[in-house]
Amino acid sequence: MLKFLELKPETFGLDISDLSLKIIKLKKRGESLTLASFGEKEIKPGIIQAGEIKDEKKLAETIKEAIKSVKGEKIKTKYVVASLPEKKAFLQVIQMPRMSEEDLKSALIYEAENYIPLPIDQVYLDFQIISPVFNHLDHLDILIAALPKKTVDPYLSCLKSAGLKPKVLEIESLAISRALIKDEVAVSPILLIDIGATRTSFIIFSGRSLRFTSSILVSSGSFSEIISKALKIDLSEAEKLKNEYGLQIKGNEGKEVFEALVPALTDLVQQIRRYFTYYQTHASHEHLPPNGKGVSKVFLCGGGANLKGLTDFLSLQLKIPTELGNPWINILAESQKEFRKLLSGESLRYATALGLALRGIKEK
Repeated sequence: MLKFLELKPETFGLDISDLSLKIIKLKKRGESLTLASFGEKEIKPGIIQAGEIKDEKKLAETIKEAIKSVKGEKIKTKYVVASLPEKKAFLQVIQMPRMSEEDLKSALIYEAENYIPLPIDQVYLDFQIISPVFNHLDHLDILIAALPKKTVDPYLSCLKSAGLKPKVLEIESLAISRALIKDEVAVSPILLIDIGATRTSFIIFSGRSLRFTSSILVSSGSFSEIISKALKIDLSEAEKLKNEYGLQIKGNEGKEVFEALVPALTDLVQQIRRYFTYYQTHASHEHLPPNGKGVSKVFLCGGGANLKGLTDFLSLQLKIPTELGNPWINILAESQKEFRKLLSGESLRYATALGLALRGIKEK
């Protein structure tokens, strides 16, 4: 949400999480888009902790290495659209009287102080006017986004140390929504669940904007740890069993893995229900059709979304259709499936990077 320049150069998307970097570069082919470059590189534990950069020099070096090792076309541009950590962000949809954009910028600085739990001079603040899906408005719906300067500045510093020129820095949930929501419009609310290596994020998208975000420490990595402890095996073996069986039982095989994972996943379901309840009791004023108020479906992304049997388990428990998200929905036409150099399971881990790359190419 933080824009640094108005030029329209070629860009690539860079998803920076605690334990990995993911890179996507898209290119235009006629009127459509296709994948030009992609890559992933591990970040050594401790370089980033809970979204805070602890070692700028090592992160800059890792970014340089990741760019050099991409598959597909070599990345020549220095311009990047990069992610900022969800857990450090403040996002809120607010209502404001109709006014000019210039007046709105001034008014929002004062209004935002009511929603952001930090002094306004300690954050970077941006906003987006949300168009209604249903009914014209006598006011403006505004998505405000803010991050502490002490969080953002090290990301800027690292990107510049890596020889890059940041065009936009964007909060992860905004990029994920752009990747998974067709045409970035939902006539009834959709829950996006991003199951990463260190945490799981919940994003509710409704109308033309995200409405609610939160994250918990349940993660793909914690699933492996649970199996390791329950079966008294090392972590690498637990990871193999998790990937092989997930929640599927084949005869007598996989039962122990299933039984180890069910308590953690039952807890995950309870937390999702709590967020549903919170959202539905606090959600108002979304300008959707009258029958479009409840969450209608769930999309999964992130590496943990590939856990076998997870979509069926969540559909059954939540009584809401749950499926794997399609991060190519706004990028590739159905006729372009041959260009999907990333397998569908791999693509789910690149949802944020794909959303960032899409932001960059849309603004060219």
